[in-house]
Amino acid sequence: MGIINSIIQLGPAVMMPIIFFILALVFRIKIGQGFKAAMLIGIGFVGINLVIGLLLDSLGPAAQSMVDRFGLKLTVVDPGWPVGATIGWGTPIVPFVVFGAIILNLVLLLLKLTKTVNIDIFNYWQFMLTGGVVYAITKSITISVIVSLLHFLIAIIIADITAKRIQEEFDLKGISFAHATSAIFVPIGIGMNWLIERIPGLRNVKASPDEITKKYGIMGEPLTLGSILGVLLGILAGFNVADILTLGIKVAAVMVLLPSMINILVQGLDIIREAAEALLKKRFPDREFYIGLDTALLVGNPAVLATGLLLIPGALLLAILLPGNKVLPFVDLASLVFLIPMAAPYLKKNLIRLFITGLVIVTLVLYAGTSIAPYYTEAAEMVNVKLPANVSSTTELANLVGGATTPLGWIFIELSKLFS
Repeated sequence: MGIINSIIQLGPAVMMPIIFFILALVFRIKIGQGFKAAMLIGIGFVGINLVIGLLLDSLGPAAQSMVDRFGLKLTVVDPGWPVGATIGWGTPIVPFVVFGAIILNLVLLLLKLTKTVNIDIFNYWQFMLTGGVVYAITKSITISVIVSLLHFLIAIIIADITAKRIQEEFDLKGISFAHATSAIFVPIGIGMNWLIERIPGLRNVKASPDEITKKYGIMGEPLTLGSILGVLLGILAGFNVADILTLGIKVAAVMVLLPSMINILVQGLDIIREAAEALLKKRFPDREFYIGLDTALLVGNPAVLATGLLLIPGALLLAILLPGNKVLPFVDLASLVFLIPMAAPYLKKNLIRLFITGLVIVTLVLYAGTSIAPYYTEAAEMVNVKLPANVSSTTELANLVGGATTPLGWIFIELSKLFS
């Protein structure tokens, strides 16, 4: 377990090249070519993290300013996904869940019950967070491990079901996403699209970036969408003119640069994917395999990223209006984009459909967070989590992006109370 923890602490930018270099050797790629592929993947992850970091760093002050301007006084604070990750990787269930998930994935592959080889080990925290909160309630390692692995299993199943559609819509070959947060919201996206298709007028609105570009020219291009949304968020945050324009430029830069970073990563993936396909077709002519990766590869899509930005003020408005909500959206406001990317293909990457669905998803997350806050807070205290400097240690906690506040995570947590 110490070896795994050491690798995890390196972060995806280092962990992924190591894993893919080993895979390159397994798939009999020449060392030089395997090194190139692994480094391209590592460089891609560094680029993606830098650009997403720019986005989060730029939006963080704007989100905090909006919270202050809205005058929200809610009793459950969102401390952000890093706190969720700390809980996920900090409880006693970790060694059992990590090895259990790897073994479960291998068994499913051997039994031909999945095509996904999930190597997105860093994001195991998402389903381990659900298990960590369950552990805070039950103090049972057995129950918590079972819950975590069931959450993982459902994410794997959704990854398989959605793989072809996502590959086609995002032009990514041989990849799937067993993302224990985003995957769980795919059925919500499918259901919302079904509902919108039955609403006259709304079903005919075409609002994908491509369709906006076709109709309005440059208005639909990522750089324009980004600058408009950045300026809008700056105005809502009450920034001065210079800061508003700066935020507009930075968000536009993210919209343009993120797809380029993803393309670099995909170049490395393609080298390994092609070699893997050739070897696996020889050994398993009737099988198809997908590499399970992080949904960071999907958030660079203009429709997804633009919707994530629109959800920031949307989430704050919902926090005010929803009766019974106690969650104050805060640190994770800038990360809301990670809730919707896997549902995007089922909503035709239509900005209107995505935004409406995003509001429904955020509503579910806020109510789930309100419900589980006492147990989430206990789990955070149990692992001595370090809170962000601007989050009070006297409040209850529940983050917006993570497995525990998905509908599936909430159901598991509620059921675990029977064993408390």
